[in-house]
Amino acid sequence: MLRRTLSLAFGGALLLAQLPPVDAQHPDSPHILRTPDGRNRTEMILKADHEASMKDMDSIRKLAEEVKIDMEKNDRHILSVATLKKLEEIEKLSKRIRGRMKRF
Repeated sequence: MLRRTLSLAFGGALLLAQLPPVDAQHPDSPHILRTPDGRNRTEMILKADHEASMKDMDSIRKLAEEVKIDMEKNDRHILSVATLKKLEEIEKLSKRIRGRMKRF
């Protein structure tokens, strides 16, 4: 009898754990931050972050092409300071993009 009661309680707990949170069930939950005009603030931030990340990716692509040209132009023993600065800028931009992606 005790074993059956415990198994029912455990099964019920598993079923409750699979239910989505209350906020996910109701899109008009009071916990969603909204702008004064009623738009979802989180969605606006995500959209702006995506656009900024796309601009940074374009910059990374351009810098990578420039580094490739510099590497092809120079010998294997020559590496210019400008190329190193471009590589540092690529690293900085990639960290910025990764930071935006980890935010939410």
